[in-house]
Amino acid sequence: MTAPGSDGSGRAREREMPEMSRIYYVMGKSASGKDTVFKELLKRCPDLKRLVPWTTRPMRTGETEGLEYHFTTPEGIRAFEEAGKLAEKRVYDTVFGPWIYATVDDGSIVRGGKDRYLGIGTLESYVKLRAHFGEELLVPLYIEVDDGERLRRAIRREESQETPHFDEMCRRYLADLEDFSPEKLADAGITRRYRNDVLERCLADIMRDMVY
Repeated sequence: MTAPGSDGSGRAREREMPEMSRIYYVMGKSASGKDTVFKELLKRCPDLKRLVPWTTRPMRTGETEGLEYHFTTPEGIRAFEEAGKLAEKRVYDTVFGPWIYATVDDGSIVRGGKDRYLGIGTLESYVKLRAHFGEELLVPLYIEVDDGERLRRAIRREESQETPHFDEMCRRYLADLEDFSPEKLADAGITRRYRNDVLERCLADIMRDMVY
């Protein structure tokens, strides 16, 4: 994978680095298809180990505990924080109240060796994880779709929910315009973007850039 802030020659430089684990981190605006990309990469690359975050938000239709997320309470997150096990934490003020998302460093991520992990989250969580685990371990996989298509996808997804919440969908859509602004992407060193207009092409681009 091209190192953050580098050109295409980054892949060659990364192969010259000492062998170490990698955390490939999928991110993108809501309804960019990042969840589908994440699941397909896990399916097609069986050696990738899933990095499962924690959240206090309600489980959505079709989600499974321990698969997309570990679902917990604010008290549960606080317990991890007091134990010094939080790698990162974010709090979002939604129309339903505050929702917490977090990554727990419980020893399952081995920094040395050849392990490959796959995580998914936001630009903010990527920056915090990079600070926690080290820049050499984190490899960004930024998924991108035109905003018009993204909005159409978001509406279709919300319509499929048992109880649609279009107000929260709109909040997420608008918040992402700020959270993934060009300035913030540049500050995070995100230069490589994977277009998800055609899923198979997007996956092929990502898997070609992965270093094994």
